[in-house]
Amino acid sequence: MPDARYHLPATELLRPLLEPGSGGLLRWRRQASNAPIVPVENVYVTGKLDLRGADLDCLFRFENCRFEHAPDVREAKLLGLVFRRCWLPGLKARNLRSRNDVRLIRSVVQPFPGGTDDGETAVQRGDTRERGVPDAAINLTDAVVEGSLVLTRTRIATSFGRALQADRLKIGGALLAYRLKADGAVRVPGMWTGGNVNFSGATLRNPGGFALDANGVHIGGSLLCEVDNFGAAEQRQPFTARGVLHLPSARVDGDIVFRAADLASPQRGPIAVEAWDSSDPYVDPWPALVADRMRVEGNVELSDGLSAVGTLRMINTRIGGTLRLARARIKVTRGKVEPFYDRALHLDGSEIDGDLEATGLRVPSGQLRLADVRVGGNVLAARAHLQHAGRDVFSARRMKVAGNLHLTDATLEGTLRLQGTEVGGSIELYGTDVSAPTVREQTSYSVDLRTVRAGRNISLTRSRDRHFRATGGVNMDGASAARRIDLTGAEFDSVAGHDIALDASDLTSDELMLNPGKPARGRILLRHAHCRTLDDNDAFWETQGGIELEDFRYDVLHRPIEMKNDRAVNTRIDQLRTAMAGYRPGPYDQLAAMLRSSGNEEHADTVLFRKQQYRYEALAQGYRVFGPGVRLWSWLQRWMVGYGYRPVRALGWLIGLLVVGSLYFWLGHDSCVTDPVRYMVAGPRCAIDQQETGLQWNPVLYTADLLVPIVDFGNKTRWYMHGMDKWVSDGFIAAGWILATTVAAGAGRMIRRDTPGR
Repeated sequence: MPDARYHLPATELLRPLLEPGSGGLLRWRRQASNAPIVPVENVYVTGKLDLRGADLDCLFRFENCRFEHAPDVREAKLLGLVFRRCWLPGLKARNLRSRNDVRLIRSVVQPFPGGTDDGETAVQRGDTRERGVPDAAINLTDAVVEGSLVLTRTRIATSFGRALQADRLKIGGALLAYRLKADGAVRVPGMWTGGNVNFSGATLRNPGGFALDANGVHIGGSLLCEVDNFGAAEQRQPFTARGVLHLPSARVDGDIVFRAADLASPQRGPIAVEAWDSSDPYVDPWPALVADRMRVEGNVELSDGLSAVGTLRMINTRIGGTLRLARARIKVTRGKVEPFYDRALHLDGSEIDGDLEATGLRVPSGQLRLADVRVGGNVLAARAHLQHAGRDVFSARRMKVAGNLHLTDATLEGTLRLQGTEVGGSIELYGTDVSAPTVREQTSYSVDLRTVRAGRNISLTRSRDRHFRATGGVNMDGASAARRIDLTGAEFDSVAGHDIALDASDLTSDELMLNPGKPARGRILLRHAHCRTLDDNDAFWETQGGIELEDFRYDVLHRPIEMKNDRAVNTRIDQLRTAMAGYRPGPYDQLAAMLRSSGNEEHADTVLFRKQQYRYEALAQGYRVFGPGVRLWSWLQRWMVGYGYRPVRALGWLIGLLVVGSLYFWLGHDSCVTDPVRYMVAGPRCAIDQQETGLQWNPVLYTADLLVPIVDFGNKTRWYMHGMDKWVSDGFIAAGWILATTVAAGAGRMIRRDTPGR
């Protein structure tokens, strides 16, 4: 209690303002146009300072004062109100109208715990509370301040009720609350300001409830909750909140800045809002920030050292500028049962006209969820460190990005899920390490890029000394890139039981670069994939689980096989056979078609030749009883006609048979010539009938006539053969059909290849 010398009764303070002849009634006279200032300094104001309903052109300025009771300016119309270095047990200011600033600077507002007679500034018993009157240390409900509301370095120390109640407060200027300390909720729903709202360096404490409730506010400037840089570096103070920052449906004409802020809400225990105590899997029951449906014309900066314990939730939010999370740290408690409620960042359905920057973002525990988010610029998350092992750590299904998506040199524990994402530029995961994926019964991958669409490139490559690594494999089923999909230097493992290191089924791109840094540990699926240019290396073909290549189509090789490089084509055929671990005709046909389209007919025939060889080997393995016969037939075709792809070999056999046949029929002896009565003898052989006796025998022409089908040289039907000669001639006819048709087929392919227009 101050010394009695400093006591000033409130009635004495107000006496000069009483209208003469009022009879003691507190009727206020209007002041002249030159409004006076009522200065009060260094006093203890006793009694009630009752200005309720007053209409005065006076500015009350209290400095270094103490009040016995909370000043009452409800429904008053004043020129202004200033408290500097004062101590107040509360401030009653509902429906106040101030034509200038209302200031509480370096003051202390500390309500009595026992309550007051009207229940407006302290907790009341249920039987004495005025129904509908809020309980707060400072009550500015429905007040209108034509200037600014200044709460700089003021401390509101209440453990009962709210620290500030200012529903529907209208401020023509700014709300300035530098280094405000508030124990209890700061409640300003529906507030309207013409300028900034600045809580830089402030400390708001209301654990288990709303530290700041700004539902539906409209801020004409920016919302600034960052470090107050006043004074020396060691004296600077960050914005601190213990409790939920509640900003749903807020409208901010400038920026929202939470640089280096310290936010935290309890991660277990009572839930601040009854509706959040739900089994809805999309609820975040213990958030640090709630800003659903918020509209911001400028940037939102949750960056540069921001620390948040609890979800940063901005559902269906519209941001006109950039959302910055650079060098922020967000942590939530890991859920143990479904639904887990452990999202660190929740942006579903939001629209960001600028960039989403998360460079250096750290999430020691929790998920980043960005389903159906639209970003007008780039997503930049270089050197991010995200940890949520065994669950989806970055989930951005159906996200649309107009620019590029950079997640380079990042470290992720959990699954990176970008299913259905559309990117106008490139998806770049240079040097990213993704481990500890979600394990599901059907499919488990570290990186899920199913059906993504990229306007340029998809790059999962090396960055300086860091390789892209996915310990649970990558799913790119249905992914497409207009230009290039690059896996140079990538390292793929797989989840045990699934054993798929890379699923690139139905993938499409202009260039596909399959150059991993080491052989994948698991299968690689390329079914129905298509690219124009294919580049690969030995590590790709040496994958430990084999490669599915059915209907994998490519038009050219990045490193073409030279016409004279037989070793290269043989190596590639061996790679195909080893990778498939069995016979599949499609990949050989594709390789042959690619070689043929590039003009390399000889190597194309080599591929098809080997294909037939492997085909018969597979048939022989399938037919246990007839396997040896199949192998013999394959051997005969291979050495005689090269399965139809070696016409020169068939021509060689024809010439050889011609020589052998000529010698056989020339050196052979026919017994029919000894019986001229029964046979028509014509030299060393017998003719068929009398008309042929004038034909001269020639073993070379006769053998040629047997070997060449369709064409008749006039020999094979005119000479009589029997016994062994009959069998030999029939054998030559059969061999001629096989070999001659092979030669004709080869010649036909050559003619088609050389025909102009083809």
